[in-house]
Amino acid sequence: MTLNIFLANILSMIDMLDKKTALDIILELSADMCILRRKMKISQSKLSSLSGVSLGSIKRFEQTGEISLHSFARIAVALSCDENLIKVFKKEYYSSIMDIINEK
Repeated sequence: MTLNIFLANILSMIDMLDKKTALDIILELSADMCILRRKMKISQSKLSSLSGVSLGSIKRFEQTGEISLHSFARIAVALSCDENLIKVFKKEYYSSIMDIINEK
């Protein structure tokens, strides 16, 4: 194996390490929601009451990231972060600098 191929393989492996998997994203979302819940001084039990999501589902979500989209949205509403979720897929994409200038 030549040095160039070896270096290309190393760079490829490093690139793969930088990419997040679906599980990475799910676990990050569950951790962030747990942190938000704690900052708001809301217990898991209280969040269950506010959201209508079972306490077991909330515990499972915070531990494993596993939850239905419906329950996830209900928790987001209860924690007042639903608007941020809605905006995720409404990001503006620009095709030119003129699009940015004209938006202002």
